[in-house]
Amino acid sequence: MNTRKLLTSLALASALGAQAQAQIDTRPVPAQPRASTLPAHWQQGVFMEIFVRGYQDSDGDGIGDLRGLTRRLDYLQKLGVSGLWLMPITASADRDHGYATTDFRAIEPQYGTLADFDELVREAHKRGIGIVMDYVINHASWQFPPFQAALKDRASPWRSWFVWNPDPGPGWDIWGKYPWYDAATAPWAFPGEPKDLPPPRPGAPDTYFGTFGPQMPDFDMRNPAVLQYHEDSMRFWLNRGLDGYRLDAVPHLIEHDAKDWNDQPESRALTKHFQDLIKRYPGRYVVCEATAEPAVYGDPGLCGGAFAFGLNGAMIGAARGDAAAVQKVASYYRTLAPTMATFLHNHDSFTGPRLWEQLHGDEARYRLAAASYLLLPGTPFVYYGEEIGQAGIDGPGDLPLRAPMSWTPGNRGPGGFTTDAAQPFRPLSLNRSRHNAESQQADAGSLFNFYRQLIALRRASPALTLGRYEADRVDGLVWRFERVHGGERLLVAVNYGDTPATLDLPARARPLYPQGAAAPRALAALPPLSVRVYRLEAR
Repeated sequence: MNTRKLLTSLALASALGAQAQAQIDTRPVPAQPRASTLPAHWQQGVFMEIFVRGYQDSDGDGIGDLRGLTRRLDYLQKLGVSGLWLMPITASADRDHGYATTDFRAIEPQYGTLADFDELVREAHKRGIGIVMDYVINHASWQFPPFQAALKDRASPWRSWFVWNPDPGPGWDIWGKYPWYDAATAPWAFPGEPKDLPPPRPGAPDTYFGTFGPQMPDFDMRNPAVLQYHEDSMRFWLNRGLDGYRLDAVPHLIEHDAKDWNDQPESRALTKHFQDLIKRYPGRYVVCEATAEPAVYGDPGLCGGAFAFGLNGAMIGAARGDAAAVQKVASYYRTLAPTMATFLHNHDSFTGPRLWEQLHGDEARYRLAAASYLLLPGTPFVYYGEEIGQAGIDGPGDLPLRAPMSWTPGNRGPGGFTTDAAQPFRPLSLNRSRHNAESQQADAGSLFNFYRQLIALRRASPALTLGRYEADRVDGLVWRFERVHGGERLLVAVNYGDTPATLDLPARARPLYPQGAAAPRALAALPPLSVRVYRLEAR
């Protein structure tokens, strides 16, 4: 047995002795890899990010749950998505976003049971849809039983699971806040912003580190027992049929000091270690959140997939008619491998409000933004409700992005988010009278059907799903590029401008989208605010 394994075994043995006190499952979970039953290349299809709390209530308590999501799989299959990214569904203290985890091997009780999870995976797989869930490696909730045990007894074996320092010193600044907290002052109960907390007194023995605030203490990822716990917890879900993970906040796994706390080499090594663990299960997918250097994390030698932060803002800028943004979007894939996860916005407000607000309800420009990423390389992630033009709601922070999905004009009663008698956990979107799934599906010219058509086009085309990005050119607000795979070559043209443009086409171009488009001439008209896709026949 090597030193690491010996240390891990000793630490786990000590932790298991205290397991009853800590009330979590730390048992080893052997790997049980099985071949994926999903279609080949499902990972390159279109995903949807889903906030389960806000998607569909099945039991009338006003809160979305796993059974409700299972009930909506036919809708998602109709839209054409190949995968779902579920924001955290494990037990949490926050009863909202889910990132303050209290049990890494249990379902949030408000969302259902393990049996409900198993049923969701089975039913999704029947429809060719993969399930990827958020996994929070960096931290837990202050209510996580091992953290509570560590607070009660400084000699507890759980103490070494977290980062403590009675004198962390000056100079620390993480997003405007001092990230060290004195547990003796119960900082998790502070009603204001973390940045307004006074620093811990020097020498306070229960001073702990929390990158994301006092409610979420960081794990000590240098501790072999912590690493083993996360490895086993990941295998726990993979063995149940999970198709992969979105790994949260991976650049923050290891900190050295007030200067070297972000994206350290050890954090990158741990990220690759977790990718390797997950990929030992055939056909699984991994995507990382790494805001500072997303392209680096997207490399197969690190995470193998990462969200393309920065590109999203450029695509929205292009849709608004910003020529510099068009150039930025066009140049993105000239040097990058097609492993990035593209999106327009997500559940975090730093990526912007919902697309409806960002484009002020301009549906023509909304479609251009959607086409910008649905036709590019990578794995597109649609945020729930984006496909119907759902608006945000009023509220602080991230809350406007996380309202209940708009299913019907009233969004209560049969077909709605919840029952007539229930109070939704959060206000309903104000534009739901028209921008709801029921009305949008019935309207052939709706945003929903635009998304559905482009996703179907992407699914049917190896060039759009797997192909290279070539021959790009920008003329003012007109962007054209080719996607190539094997013998298939497609030409995509987007006019972000308010005036018609002229597109020079090779004689072998054949219209592919929109359906019914006239046969092209050598100089074809490209209408204002439009997208065209042509198949280039072999010479």
